[in-house]
Amino acid sequence: MLVFSLVYGLYVGLPFAAPVFMHWGWEAPARWIYAAYALVCHQMPQRSFFLFGPKGMYSLPEIQAAWKATFNPLVLRQFVGNAAMGWKVAWSDRMVAMYTSLLLWAWLWWPLRKRLRPLRGWLFVALLTPLGVDGFTHLLSDAWRGVGRGFRYTNAWLAALTNHAFPATFYMGDALGSFNSWMRLVSGVLFGLAVVGWMFPMLDAYFEAYAEQARRHQEEQGL
Repeated sequence: MLVFSLVYGLYVGLPFAAPVFMHWGWEAPARWIYAAYALVCHQMPQRSFFLFGPKGMYSLPEIQAAWKATFNPLVLRQFVGNAAMGWKVAWSDRMVAMYTSLLLWAWLWWPLRKRLRPLRGWLFVALLTPLGVDGFTHLLSDAWRGVGRGFRYTNAWLAALTNHAFPATFYMGDALGSFNSWMRLVSGVLFGLAVVGWMFPMLDAYFEAYAEQARRHQEEQGL
């Protein structure tokens, strides 16, 4: 667990180091981090957290006004922030929820591991389902109508389903507090729980068996 915490913690922490470095004026290492994590994340600014600014997240119109009036995701993702708005974390809010929660769930699981049973397969799948549904519908929406114009951006279907019970800001867009934001955060946390609850007990059993085998080997060799 110590090795995992150090190695995986570094992987989880580097995306947060990028905005810190930008804030300190260390642009070169920050750009390296953004480039490296761009290989595993879309880094869309309207779906990312910002540090050192007045707001934790910004809407697509706010990003377009500060950057470029475009719906092209390849152009939008290039925006990392500025001194007035703060600096973007190097992966999206969904990725933050997924991988940071995995580390936190692992720390919670470790002292309780002898009392907890591994998740059943059906529960593992059930916990991953919200992430799959949310991610696929976002992908379909963006591919069909484009970023900022699809059914997962307006969520008119949800407004009709709930009879507009919530403010318009809850249905529209991706900003913090919106339906889309809540779905990404909650489904990401459930992902972390599913991975830790299903995979970590198996890894723990494997390492315990390996350690026992090593001890027996040492005894046989008279060490």
